[in-house]
Amino acid sequence: MFGLVLTVSYTLMLAYLLWRAASTPVLAGFSRTSIWGLGAVLWGCFMEMRLLRHQDLGTLGEAVDYLGMNLLGAGLLFTVAMFVVELVTVFGFFLRRWSARLRGGALVVGAVLTVVALVQGQRDPVVESHEVMLPGLPRELDGTVLLAVSDAHIGSPGDAQRFSRTIEKLSSLRPDLLVFLGDMFDGYEPSSFEVPALSLIEARLGKWFVLGNHEARSGEGTWGSGGNVLRVSGFELLRDSRVKVAPGLILAGIQDLTMHRRRDLPGDPIAQTLTGRPEGATVLLSHTPWQAERAAEAGVGLMLSGHTHNGQLWPFGYLVRLVYPLLTGRYQVGSMTAIVSRGAGTWGPTMRLWPRGDILLITLRAPRGEG
Repeated sequence: MFGLVLTVSYTLMLAYLLWRAASTPVLAGFSRTSIWGLGAVLWGCFMEMRLLRHQDLGTLGEAVDYLGMNLLGAGLLFTVAMFVVELVTVFGFFLRRWSARLRGGALVVGAVLTVVALVQGQRDPVVESHEVMLPGLPRELDGTVLLAVSDAHIGSPGDAQRFSRTIEKLSSLRPDLLVFLGDMFDGYEPSSFEVPALSLIEARLGKWFVLGNHEARSGEGTWGSGGNVLRVSGFELLRDSRVKVAPGLILAGIQDLTMHRRRDLPGDPIAQTLTGRPEGATVLLSHTPWQAERAAEAGVGLMLSGHTHNGQLWPFGYLVRLVYPLLTGRYQVGSMTAIVSRGAGTWGPTMRLWPRGDILLITLRAPRGEG
């Protein structure tokens, strides 16, 4: 169903853009036949991507996937720019003398936004630093450094090569605790992935991960390869479970709430994971930033999530926020701090507007008098 929505959306956007662009000075020298012929080529490239996505076609498959998904991203940005002009001119009823030129300007703006987004999407994630006072944290754990990475979406060897730079960054930051927040592997068989690099990251309190919606969407069979790589590299899976990583510090992780809702699965991950846990400070890993209020009521001090990508392409974050009110950054939910990562990678188009991806570096602080 999601693929159908993408295909219909791209088809409508492309038809709309070609219809409005045909009357602009930018394309004045081209016949309508050549313009619609170009449209047929662009549509064919996108459909080829939809049919061949994630098939083992080597470099050709990567190129098809890259072109098709970035055509979708470009279409979104061009449509936004064009629609702004439509609103200003009331779809051509006002400023008629200037409307064609304004639509031509929208094409130029769309092209500039596309280039900027492509550049931003290829840049390495930045390190976002936070200090969080964690209720119940013993004094001897004050200053504990936690690193969190989400949504790398490693879908090809090229993604893995880029992620290797992120691994180097993680190693250089020397965390006490390293967590992956889901959607790390996306249709990629990591047989050639740099397992030794992941294995060499040292974290005295352990390395842990939870599953995201992409890893869990087809059950155990698809996330197994990526999960096995993480396990071989010293990571442990938290799936509606918790662990005492140090006296007075509990790390809990739940299955992805998006997939739990879509599949109408039984059970209550929050209650199952948090009820009856030992005393101490609690950090909750949840790929999807939902049910933060319930986590706070259950006594969680810090909740870490990803999934939203901050909308990835402005201005679509405004729409994403309607479904995920905790979109990106730091929030205070009752006595709990919630931090939502923008993700270390991209999904679909390798584009970002405006902020780059991020790695979360969180220094845990004990309240005064604790311990």
